[in-house]
Amino acid sequence: MVKILIVGGTGLISTAITGELLARGHEVTHYNRGKSAVRYRGTVNNILGDRNDFAAFERQMGEAGTFDCVIDMIGFTPPQAESALRAFKGRAGKFIFCSTVDVYQKPASRYPILENEPRILRSDYGGNKTQCENIFLDAHQRGELNVTIIRPAMTYGEGGTVVELTGWGTKYIDRMRKGKPIIVHGDGSSLWGACHIDDAARAFAGAVENSATSGKAYHITGEEWLTWNQYYQGLAQAAGAPEPQFIHIPTDLLSRIAPEKMNVVVTNFQGNNIFDNSAAHTDLEFKYTIPWVEGARRTVEWLDAHNRIQNSNDDPFDDQVIAAWEGLSSAMVKESRA
Repeated sequence: MVKILIVGGTGLISTAITGELLARGHEVTHYNRGKSAVRYRGTVNNILGDRNDFAAFERQMGEAGTFDCVIDMIGFTPPQAESALRAFKGRAGKFIFCSTVDVYQKPASRYPILENEPRILRSDYGGNKTQCENIFLDAHQRGELNVTIIRPAMTYGEGGTVVELTGWGTKYIDRMRKGKPIIVHGDGSSLWGACHIDDAARAFAGAVENSATSGKAYHITGEEWLTWNQYYQGLAQAAGAPEPQFIHIPTDLLSRIAPEKMNVVVTNFQGNNIFDNSAAHTDLEFKYTIPWVEGARRTVEWLDAHNRIQNSNDDPFDDQVIAAWEGLSSAMVKESRA
């Protein structure tokens, strides 16, 4: 039995990690604000607090004593990373930091992407995670913290949503069920992958139990390399919707129409997101076992059961953009034939 602290613990991925660790017989403690519903089975110890109150957080961690392993699931900024280093230096046998594949440069230098791909500060989210990684890896080099980095990609499942054009949402599920067209950036042929939380959780548990992960970084990502068209077709199938009608619009035009909404499309979705998981297979017991359509079906069923699917009629953005695009396209065709 390993004594484990999860900073977080009730989020989408960390709920699945908690369940996996409990099933393996480990002792699990959560540190969080206690404001999220509990969706795992079993008993954990709870320490309530706010990690952004750095002084209180570090004091509480000192009072909690030592842990065989700490998993930081809610570290997003360099100040949080510096605080975690102060809190767990000398108090954690192993420290696992949940990062993201968004740390990598895009387009990548090669595909599928390996863990040694250059990391750049492209987006706020990925850039902050990169800086957090650097803080922890530097501490590892100094012998202050025994660090392992795990970089998930799109990780989804029951209790959460799926990714659509502007990020995490459910509007496209409703649009497809109603037979409405959906906007897809570019021609829909860039590659994307999704990983179910259950597969991701086993990898985190594998990292807890394997000392060979010390000082290393791993990505744990989907292994069905789907075009965005195929991704949405699978989501429609999972949701019991008809074959989706795609409206392909250039990414640079979308970014000019709605820069804030489309930021994630420009910085992430328009590039290929395919990764080599060989290291995770070897060291973390990672296996991709839940195909996209099956995992999406389970997620949509959970969303339906909890009345979490957005009514697309309440958001006119897509219809307005589609109408403008179709008007522009028709005018261009007419002018070119004149």
